[in-house]
Amino acid sequence: MGAGGRLDNKRLKGSRVEQSFVAWAKMRAKRLPQVKLGIGDDAAVLATDGNDVVITTDSLMDGVHFESSRVEPRRIGRKLVGVNLSDLAAMAAEPVALFLSMCLPERSGQGNTETLAAEIYEGVCEAAQEYSVALAGGDTNCWKGPLVLHMTAVGRTRQDIVWKRSGAQPDDWIVVTGPLGGSISGRHLDFHPRVDLAASLRGVIDVHAAMDITDGLSIDLLRMCDASSCGAILDLATVPVTGAARELAKTSGKSPVEHALGDGEDFELLLAVPPEEVDKLKALVGAENAIPCGVFTSRTGLWSREGAKLRQLASTGYVHGR
Repeated sequence: MGAGGRLDNKRLKGSRVEQSFVAWAKMRAKRLPQVKLGIGDDAAVLATDGNDVVITTDSLMDGVHFESSRVEPRRIGRKLVGVNLSDLAAMAAEPVALFLSMCLPERSGQGNTETLAAEIYEGVCEAAQEYSVALAGGDTNCWKGPLVLHMTAVGRTRQDIVWKRSGAQPDDWIVVTGPLGGSISGRHLDFHPRVDLAASLRGVIDVHAAMDITDGLSIDLLRMCDASSCGAILDLATVPVTGAARELAKTSGKSPVEHALGDGEDFELLLAVPPEEVDKLKALVGAENAIPCGVFTSRTGLWSREGAKLRQLASTGYVHGR
């Protein structure tokens, strides 16, 4: 199960299996009035008498999202908090509480397992304190398999505002909140979910659609286009690229922009913003945190512009195992 209401199981990859399962799951789930927004976005929204509740959930697995033999447990705990809060940020939700569940590998000596659990927990607590969110409960088990962590994050709406993937409109600008690519070099573990930035935009900027970039800009942009029944044209010359992506490009056989389009686990926000709001957005958060790199269009599909040339762009995405 992927984050929030998505059920998009990032590790299925190959996209055809993934997308067909999401479509089936969305139809199969029973629709009830208390669920205002279910499968298909970064989080689910549940109706309440006051502010609506926003819930997301994500799992991290040893050998898929990190390698426990090479990464300090506290960093793993911090990442688990970060990926969940990133989903809440993508919905413009205010974080409230976290629930942590751990499936710990049985190791020789009880102390080893307890030490691992304690270090992960400390990382979770550090991140929770940093973002003023409560760690409210969870579950712990031991088994003969690898380390598996699971977290559910609970947030709430403010001003009755919820950002969705499905609101992008033709002529909206494609905006990202930071440079992309090269997260395998370490940023996929050490990043700051855009909770504060989302809070500063909520109710101030007219954001038509939003999601966080987890599987790569191109594949996540295509998902937003599909949800919004529109297309997009990326201006490749303006796609922001990290220094880490430029370094990887020296040996990977890919260009820096290819890394930016497909590496994934950037945890920046992808926004659809009407053109008249873009300058206001830059003034509010800084130009380095609001980078236009294309436009949504009524022409369906994903396209790239290089100079005067327009060509169809294949969506790419990469899932990190470290």
